[in-house]
Amino acid sequence: MEPDTHAEAADRLLTAYTSGVAIPPLSATYEGMTLEDAYAVQLLQVKSLTDAGRIVRGHKVGLTNARVQQQLGVDQPDYGHLYDDFFYLEHMPIPMGRFLQPRVEPEIAFVLRKPLRGPGVTVTDAIDAVDYVLPSFEIVDSRIADWKITIVDTIADNASSGAVVLGSTPTRLEDVDLRLVGCTFRRNGQVVGTGAGGAVLGSPINSLIWLANTVGALGITLEAGHVVLPGSLTPVCPVAAGDTFSAHFAGLGSVTARFVKEDS
Repeated sequence: MEPDTHAEAADRLLTAYTSGVAIPPLSATYEGMTLEDAYAVQLLQVKSLTDAGRIVRGHKVGLTNARVQQQLGVDQPDYGHLYDDFFYLEHMPIPMGRFLQPRVEPEIAFVLRKPLRGPGVTVTDAIDAVDYVLPSFEIVDSRIADWKITIVDTIADNASSGAVVLGSTPTRLEDVDLRLVGCTFRRNGQVVGTGAGGAVLGSPINSLIWLANTVGALGITLEAGHVVLPGSLTPVCPVAAGDTFSAHFAGLGSVTARFVKEDS
């Protein structure tokens, strides 16, 4: 793809945000689109949004859970950016109007106390950079119609990012084995999924390392205070107005997200 085509694809996705109308898969519109093309399209949107005043507050790693990969028909992780207006308080109403076709997934969120930059980040580097972890929900959303995505579609679309809900019980890494943290995921009181931290590339720490090394090669640093979402412990669940989701993480506490129809 040529630079002008990258810009055209980025504009199509940005228009989907503002219009609320999903677009056909980019992979079908732009034959031969590569991973490099997709990340170029994503970064053009990042520049446009940050130029307009939005602030990057972290990153997410997606598609780290084999069951989620199977759900969405992809076979490798990706990453996207988390903006300042993505963050909602738990238990507070989340307006459905800001999303096109949202789904929810429970994650163990990292909060960094120091910058982390690859390539070459090791397990000890990553552990040293983490301040604490929090129970969280990621609200994934797709600007691609009917979630008909390939890996290049979701990468170009900011890794299908939508919003974040963080719990309020911080836990230090030395107090928990993230691989063994079990999660029970409920929608309106009914269990819709269970999982454990080991479902995320063997350990959520591995996901953080993958992210730091992947974006570091592009000159990007994970900054102190940034939130990193490493991936879902369970398959994703679709959202409807009026739904309340909760997730309990053994040893970490819980998080709740409540969705309402109106923006008020």
